[in-house]
Amino acid sequence: MTNTMPHGAALLLGFIREAEVGSSDRASYDVIYAHKQNALAKPLTTMTLGEVIAAQKTWSRAHGSSAAGGYQFMRATLLGLLREIPGLNEEQIFDPALQDSLGLHLLNRRGFESFVSGEISLSEFGRRLAMEWASLPVLAESEGEWRRVKRGQSYYAGDGLNRALVKPGKLEAVLQEVLAASRSSDAASGSAGDVLSSTVRPELRRKPVARSGRFWTWLLTAGGTIITALKELNLVALDWRVQLAILMTIVGFAIYAISSMPAVRVAIGLGR
Repeated sequence: MTNTMPHGAALLLGFIREAEVGSSDRASYDVIYAHKQNALAKPLTTMTLGEVIAAQKTWSRAHGSSAAGGYQFMRATLLGLLREIPGLNEEQIFDPALQDSLGLHLLNRRGFESFVSGEISLSEFGRRLAMEWASLPVLAESEGEWRRVKRGQSYYAGDGLNRALVKPGKLEAVLQEVLAASRSSDAASGSAGDVLSSTVRPELRRKPVARSGRFWTWLLTAGGTIITALKELNLVALDWRVQLAILMTIVGFAIYAISSMPAVRVAIGLGR
């Protein structure tokens, strides 16, 4: 599994591989239907996607099915994915990473995101998974591909080929585990996001100007300076124009000092 695979999806895909081919290890990705992979000229995971699709033409007749890889992709499924997924091409190697990516695409197509978000029920998601992977059982009685099927049966029961290889209770337990893992991952992501936002944009929590200690310090300092200047310079004896110039200079410095404060600039719309 790649590191970018959601934890819940990785759990479910590992379970599906084991249900489909009997194991979830590295060798599971090389399996073809009926475990006839030893008859291949080279391992499945070293073939290109185009080579796999070409080889699958004869597998249905020779082995009974064209299913290939850890998720037992049918030839029609791979052809459909080639048309559906941007960037996917026949030259790509059919290795575990590509198979996992295609498996995740199938999960999403069957409603994985809707399931973990609570938009569809566990039973409904189980039915959709059974439609994609014949080894998985439906979790409630429903219409199958060929007939009405009971809980625990394959969606494709009645075709003479497929049957469920997993007990419905086991699938339900795994899906509950997937839900828990997905919600834990979402919660962790949310906490990380909260921490990130609090460190990247600390200015969003600045105090209001009226509660800023620095603002009142500058204001009182400016007022005190003006009063002191009036006393020390004996401005009463000076020409009124000189008095005005001195006062304007002192007030100007005070205004500049106060307006340079970030909180004040935000309050009067000069910046953030």
